[in-house]
Parts: sequence; C-alpha cells; structure tokens
Amino acid sequence: MDLGLRGKKAIVTGATKGIGRAIVELFAQEGADVALCARAEDEVASAVQELKGRGVNVFGDAVNVRDGEAYKAFLEKAAGALGGCDIFIPNVSAGGGFDSEKNWVKSFEVDVLHTVRGCEALMPHLEKSGSGSIVIIASTNALETFGVPQAYNAMKAALITYGKQLAQHVGRKGVRVNSVSPGPIYFDGGAWELVKGTMPKLYDWAIKQIPNGRMGTPEEIARVVAFVASPAASLISGSNVVADNGFTKRVQF
Repeated sequence: MDLGLRGKKAIVTGATKGIGRAIVELFAQEGADVALCARAEDEVASAVQELKGRGVNVFGDAVNVRDGEAYKAFLEKAAGALGGCDIFIPNVSAGGGFDSEKNWVKSFEVDVLHTVRGCEALMPHLEKSGSGSIVIIASTNALETFGVPQAYNAMKAALITYGKQLAQHVGRKGVRVNSVSPGPIYFDGGAWELVKGTMPKLYDWAIKQIPNGRMGTPEEIARVVAFVASPAASLISGSNVVADNGFTKRVQF
C-alpha cells in the first residue's frame, strides 16, 4: 500500500534516538522531507547527515523545548527550510519519575507545553497543507494504573484528551489530529533497558503481561505512526491508537 508520504514535509521533535529516530528514518525512506530536533548538537548533526543519504531534504537543530521562544523559532526555521509542514509529530518527553513537584513541572513543560506550543505554531502551515496531520506520542501508561502516581502518566493522559479536542476544533480546516500510545518499547539506551538493569522484577512483570512475551521496537511504533500520519489514514481523526502487543488489559469499544 502506498502511504502517500512521498514529497510530504514532516517535523518531528526528539528524533535522534528511539521512537523519534525510527519515525524520521521511516519518513525519509518513504520519500518525505524531514526536520528534527534534540538537545545535543552532535547527535542532531549525525542524524541529519545520515538522513540526507536517503535523498530527501533534511533540516535539524539543537533546541531545548522547555525554552518556548527558542523552540518556536526552531519550528519556524524548520517549516521554512522544508517549504511548509504537512505532518507534525511531537515526540519529546521528560520520561518517568516518582518524586517531587519539580518532576511534575518538568513533565508539564516538556510533554504538554511542548506539544501545545508546537501545534499552535505550526497550525498555519498545517492548514495550508490541505492534508495536515498531527500525531501525538502518548503512552499506555495513561490508559491504566501503572506503578505509583507519577507525572508522566498524567501528562500523557492530558495529551490524549488535548488531541481529541484539537481534532474537533481544526478538522474543518483540513487538519487531522490523533495520538499513538505505545506499550513497553525496548531499545538500547531506552527506559526499559534501564528498568531491566535496575529493577529486574518490574521488567519481568512487564514481560509477563505481554501475551507473546516480547516488548515492541521503535521501528514497529514508527510504522504505526507513519500510517496514522499519512493520507492513507484519511478517515482517522480524534483517535488514540494503542500499539502495545496486548500489554494493556482494558476493553476498548
């Protein structure tokens, strides 16, 4: 199936490793021009160089998304470098954490505000696209109780609600909004590698919750995101797509 991504212009935040990197790799493979950011300049430069080998237009810059003005400036530069924006994937996350009000503030600024600011800044470009698409990276942690009360879970839940409401608001302007909620995803340097080494009982418990006993990969999530973001998914808007290999136990009607 042709996803219709060739020639599209996609901006992805937090895209030098893990799920974000897999997303930009797949978009470039499908012939889409891509812009990306992360905090480390050397990692951004390396990712840009490798992606250019796909024969597409690539732009990247180092930015801390907690700095609202710098982040919005990056988005405008990215849209300018690509000649517009058809797809926006806000992927940056502060990650998990169990302690302190400081954690909640950071998670709000990184997960929620970075997504909202990005959607607002890029909306004029997405409207001009005629087939604008936003895919928010959420989490199954937002769907069921998981571990102890923590900001990560609550912020991801807020993003799913925000995405649903935004979809209703901008649908008339030709922009689709969805979220994708990955279950446990394992990759070198990722959260679950850390859990495996430091909290083996939690890791073993998570594996036992998955019917076939296998965590997902960034590449598998990237394929879900690419479909949902693409014109091939033109009827999907306001949805939260769960990609968890059966990890969650809720029944979704």
